[in-house]
Amino acid sequence: MNKEVVKGLWDKQKGKLKQVFANLTDDDLLFVEGKKDEMMGKLEIKLGKSKEELNKIMSED
Repeated sequence: MNKEVVKGLWDKQKGKLKQVFANLTDDDLLFVEGKKDEMMGKLEIKLGKSKEELNKIMSED
């Protein structure tokens, strides 16, 4: 996948998370290549959700 495809997919996931969790900011969802696990860990703490729960929310259509 090229960077544009990855960015487009992440923008879609970001929108889903913001719909479910209104308290998330753009800074909370800042995706830095190679830092996905770190970002997911921060979201788990802030939202009190497991990685599996967050992945399920992001994969729902």
